[in-house]
Amino acid sequence: MMGAPGYPTPGQPPMPQQGVAGMTQQFAQMGMGGAQPPQPMPPQQQQGVQMRLNPLQPVDISMQGQPFHVTDLDQPPPPIILPPNSSVTPSPHANCSPKYVRSTLNAMPATNSLLKKSKLPFALIIQPYAALHDSEDDVPVQYDQVIARCRRCRTYMNPFASFLDHSHRWRCNMCNLTNDVPQSFDWDSVKQQSVDRWQRPELNYAVSEFVAPQEYMVRAPQPLIYLFLFDVSYAGVTSGLLATAARCVLESLDRIPNTDRRTRLGFMAVDSSLHYFSIPRDGGESNDAKMLVVSDLDEPFLPTPEDLLVNLTECRANIEAFLGKLQGMFANTTNYSSAMGSALRAGHKLISHVGGKMVVLSATLPNVGFGKLDMREDKKLLGTSKENSLLQTQSSFYKSFAVECSKTQVSIDMFLFSAQYQDVASLSNLPRYTGGQTYFYPAWNAARTEDAIKFATEFSDYLSSEIGLEAVLRVRTTTGLRPSAFYGNFFNRSSDLCAFPAMPRDQAYVVEIAIDESVTKAFACLQVGVLHTTCNGERRIRVMTLSIPVTQNMADVYASADQQAITHYFAHKAVERALSSGLDAARDALQGKLVELLQTYKKELGGGNMGGGGLQFPANLRAMPMLFLGLMKHLGLRKSAQIPTDLRSAALCLLSTLPLPLLMQYIYPRMYSLHDMPDDAGLPHAETGAIVMPPPLNLTSGNIVPYGLYLIDDGQTQFLWLGRDAVPALINDVFGIEDKNQLKQGKTSLPVLDTEMNERVRAVTEKSRDHRGKGCGSIVVPPLYLIREDGEPSLRLWAQTMLVEDRADQGVSGAMFVGMLREKVVS
Repeated sequence: MMGAPGYPTPGQPPMPQQGVAGMTQQFAQMGMGGAQPPQPMPPQQQQGVQMRLNPLQPVDISMQGQPFHVTDLDQPPPPIILPPNSSVTPSPHANCSPKYVRSTLNAMPATNSLLKKSKLPFALIIQPYAALHDSEDDVPVQYDQVIARCRRCRTYMNPFASFLDHSHRWRCNMCNLTNDVPQSFDWDSVKQQSVDRWQRPELNYAVSEFVAPQEYMVRAPQPLIYLFLFDVSYAGVTSGLLATAARCVLESLDRIPNTDRRTRLGFMAVDSSLHYFSIPRDGGESNDAKMLVVSDLDEPFLPTPEDLLVNLTECRANIEAFLGKLQGMFANTTNYSSAMGSALRAGHKLISHVGGKMVVLSATLPNVGFGKLDMREDKKLLGTSKENSLLQTQSSFYKSFAVECSKTQVSIDMFLFSAQYQDVASLSNLPRYTGGQTYFYPAWNAARTEDAIKFATEFSDYLSSEIGLEAVLRVRTTTGLRPSAFYGNFFNRSSDLCAFPAMPRDQAYVVEIAIDESVTKAFACLQVGVLHTTCNGERRIRVMTLSIPVTQNMADVYASADQQAITHYFAHKAVERALSSGLDAARDALQGKLVELLQTYKKELGGGNMGGGGLQFPANLRAMPMLFLGLMKHLGLRKSAQIPTDLRSAALCLLSTLPLPLLMQYIYPRMYSLHDMPDDAGLPHAETGAIVMPPPLNLTSGNIVPYGLYLIDDGQTQFLWLGRDAVPALINDVFGIEDKNQLKQGKTSLPVLDTEMNERVRAVTEKSRDHRGKGCGSIVVPPLYLIREDGEPSLRLWAQTMLVEDRADQGVSGAMFVGMLREKVVS
């Protein structure tokens, strides 16, 4: 067994006690078994203990009081305060980090009636992985295949279990059942020697992994398979997509996970026909790939998989040669059709016996064969109550086919490129139910350098990501609690099991928790288990255990509520409401929920002093009104006749999948003033070497001066805003041009100049793009747009929609919104 690199030494039991207990503990530390650290009090003894939880701190959130400031979003969630000795070791990592599992309530109501009375949601935000690669996501791994689980509720051993009978038995912290400790729990089978139990990862770390034994496998771990479906229609070829994608796969072959040398690749091309490619092993009689064209889309002939799914290691040279020639095979096409639905069915038949990833790269609406879609975009419907029809799938094929894929462990990722309508609303069903993702590149063209670099960088990182295969996720809870609803890209195989043919590393999931019975313990536990196969062929279980205190006091519930986790939950609810009832209903529900919470707080917790135009709310929830306003004004939800349906649908996909740190930035973007940065901003920190960022600004035009330069970044797009009165010296230092009228507006790249200001602006821009520093994985490289305040009006208006606290696009300002809330609360 081993711990995680970079972690401190796990917690040790306290100093030996006197007498028999002390002698027993000393024997245990010599590997002779028996001892344990002090145990938490049994639940019945804990009931009378009054813990001091987070104090309620009311503030006036109106503009006249202590309004929201963007730095509120940098604050950690309210701390989780547990009784002393709650965990079996004093490890600082005994409770789950919010990086992996974050609760909307860090003090939960003891009863369902108190939860309903509070009007707050109780849900978990789950991000199983904090990075795209294991090397950046250090989690301790237990290799001895000794896995202790409760025989009744199947909870995994964790830091909140307790030991009995001289440590020969343990009590489950979920259902209280007493279980036998596995005989090999204190024995290292690899080194054939006794081990110190208290060093085991599962007793010290709330987040740990087990290498799973044979009984956790339905079948032997399958190889990693990528089947690429290239669009070779006229749009796919002339936009440069085919050439760029083929070159990117070629240059990324070394990055595709293949340490077990079993990874297999397959390639298909799609226009009005299906094109299969058979690639021979290296060093054979013929090294040329063979193409088989099938025009019967109803019942296409399927060649044998052995010819089409080839081993990356054994066929490496011939794969490279094929990818180098692929674009030339279709260079002169005049075929405008796409049978992508039929290609997906054929691809599924090809890999369904093994499972794996189908990677779709498409620039054309599927317009022939299975899943044929119509060009239904109607600008007259945008911004009206009928717009909702455009956000629905127009063909049942895509959901039913996706469910079929999920059952056979096939996941689908969609890379959609188009200047024309692609019907993202329909096609995004494929990733939604198979654990995949929809990546949308509007108006993409490889002839634009910035477009080509963005896609190539993202696609290469995508191929390198160490995804999990054949994964299932389950949440177990303290008796009395129950997972009641699930949100995210997966398929609910049963009432409490989420199935992922492939589990990505750049998504988060939401699980709502119901209180069916009163919880009498001092604290409740929730455990997330993810069983998966690594892309290196190893079956593993990632276990994440979160404990939170239980209270019968509503003030404790509100004082420990997590505003960002609550917003994350309601973002998923808003997307669900938008797709079922329309955008107006989704926005109304968000505003209605805010009013309900403010009214409840006023009524139940004495926030009744509203004199002088004030509006009271707990300090830890002060950002919620602006976050909700950001959601209501968001590209995915706001009322507008200017947002193309594909763009809105793609935004709804992101609202449903982004990890919490990226979702908060997507809802409430970051804005930095660059022309007057502090002296250390844009430079490496003296101790850490990390780039120092300027202080963030609230999203209001009141923070923008006419002579300034600003960066606005929502995690998906960056805007460099240049004021109309910016001085030539600033323009020259940053862009190398004195006349701002010569600057290229729109999508651009910053020049590399030998000036301090240019270097600092570039450093801040790059640092703002760095997702690793935010504790989550992402392949996205936001494009940079240069906006001149006195330049192109459409670009300026687009950037101004990021200013959540302004009235952009006929919305309400932040001050008006808070005023409206107050009127509704006091009325």
